[in-house]
Amino acid sequence: MSFSSLLATKTAKYHTLGCKLNFSETATFSRRLEELGVRTVTGNEPADLCFVNTCSVTEVANQKGRQLIKRLIRENPDAFVVVTGCYAQLSPEEVASIDGVDLVLGSDEKARLVEHVLQAWMPRLEQPELKATEIHTVDKARDIQSFAPSCSRGNRTRYFLKVQDGCNYFCTYCTIPFARGLSRNPSIESLVAQAQSVAAEGGKEIVLTGVNIGDFGRTTGESFLELVKALNRVEGIQRYRISSLEPDLIDDELITFCASSRAFMPHFHIPLQSGSDTVLQLMHRRYDTELFKDKIKLIKTVMPDAFIGVDVMVGTRGERPEHFQECYDFLASLDVTQLHVFPYSERPGTAALKIPYIVSPAEKKERTRRLIALSDEKTHQFYARHIGAERTVLFEKAPDGKAMHGFTDNYLRVELPAAASNHLLDNQMRQVRLLDFNTDKSALMAELL
Repeated sequence: MSFSSLLATKTAKYHTLGCKLNFSETATFSRRLEELGVRTVTGNEPADLCFVNTCSVTEVANQKGRQLIKRLIRENPDAFVVVTGCYAQLSPEEVASIDGVDLVLGSDEKARLVEHVLQAWMPRLEQPELKATEIHTVDKARDIQSFAPSCSRGNRTRYFLKVQDGCNYFCTYCTIPFARGLSRNPSIESLVAQAQSVAAEGGKEIVLTGVNIGDFGRTTGESFLELVKALNRVEGIQRYRISSLEPDLIDDELITFCASSRAFMPHFHIPLQSGSDTVLQLMHRRYDTELFKDKIKLIKTVMPDAFIGVDVMVGTRGERPEHFQECYDFLASLDVTQLHVFPYSERPGTAALKIPYIVSPAEKKERTRRLIALSDEKTHQFYARHIGAERTVLFEKAPDGKAMHGFTDNYLRVELPAAASNHLLDNQMRQVRLLDFNTDKSALMAELL
């Protein structure tokens, strides 16, 4: 049987943990295997290959990764199991020790992911008795130098375009530079070409993803603002969203450009991590609360309806009760939409472990609860302000007979009542009037105009 004929008889399952960047990489990998004839399966159908893209931002993420890998091995006992992602890069031996894992690939191997998998998988298909687990990773962050292009949507409506990878910041609590390497990026020309391909496929919205995308340009001598302006000129793409921007890398000119641009939406995600300047210094963050407040104020001045999401970490080492209260009060004072709250998790090898003050698990839980409650209040108020307004929605694919969902330009989640004709709205931009909240308060009901 020929190589292509052999692959055409095989099936695969793909699982992603963690960030949008991981999702984009997994979707690109699965698409490439599908082009080679490997059929994607879901549910209870057994697979010949199981692929897991892991996260390691917390110990809980590691635990979820281990649980998922073991479950897939139980459910697919004859599958060739591939594990990649941050957990695989940081703890390759630990991943390889899980009985049933066949191949562990680190971050530098992602640029040649398909080649690595096929090179290891094909001999096993011919000789199933070969059981030795292969590990391919590099030891140091500076040795992770490859860039794996990725632009894919998986089974979603929006596309995710990877514009940057790695980080040079080395915050005291974070392992990302060790897992992803130092900051690097492709050229603006290559990214514009990928956006043009999305437009040719009928895609209307692209989310720009990366680890520290405001740092774009270190490899090519270009800038993130130049990238944004170039992408804005791509015909056919009606919406861009920026997944996350460090506060110190949000140029004022970028904010004003997005406010008047054709395609960049009034939607920002900005990691704060703490609203206490003392804790920000302990984290080795590169800004203070005054700078953060100024960026929020400028965004809201030029885009009053902008959705602003904020990352916050609670219970980090050194966060005494008075520091948390400073953080809470600061966040309460900001005109932001949603808080993404993460309890601090000890990460081996990080500088934060040298900070003496430790927050108890019970106190972390209580602080998390308070910030989530604050977030829910802010999000509800933001949604309520838009009841009765008219906005444009990009609708996303829904199962037959199910309610249709989509998002406005400023990222309000919108729901249409279930109707047999809803599938005709998939990937369509439509003007709606926003009505009251749906039953579970997760979206605003809408009527088409």
